[in-house]
Amino acid sequence: MQTSSLYPLIQVGDVEATARFYETTLGFTRIFSSDWYVQLRAASEHPFEIALIDQDHDSIPEPARGPSRNVILSFYVEDAAAEYARLSDGALAIAQPLRDEVFGQRHFIAADPNGILLDIITPIEPDPEWLAANSA
Repeated sequence: MQTSSLYPLIQVGDVEATARFYETTLGFTRIFSSDWYVQLRAASEHPFEIALIDQDHDSIPEPARGPSRNVILSFYVEDAAAEYARLSDGALAIAQPLRDEVFGQRHFIAADPNGILLDIITPIEPDPEWLAANSA
């Protein structure tokens, strides 16, 4: 298989409200829109896309219809601490406050209006002891 594109397709109850959230809170741009499907592109040097689909749309096999669950979208950003400060004003629900991980991440986890987790990450130097114990 030769793949030309890959993006998550998130099943949601309110496509329009969710699209507006990603546009206004995370800076995505709409590249396609209908009443049951919206495709969004991130504003970045290496743009990536996400798509939203009505969780009950008939293009989804019936047993799989319903809201997406247990999904984490990871966003690598220049400064996770600055994004945490910007978004901690109630713009979105914070599921895990900003913290540094021994394996080399400064991050926090928020949730979109559907409960999809958003892991906002900046790479940092890993803890030397952790690195020594976990290097192959």
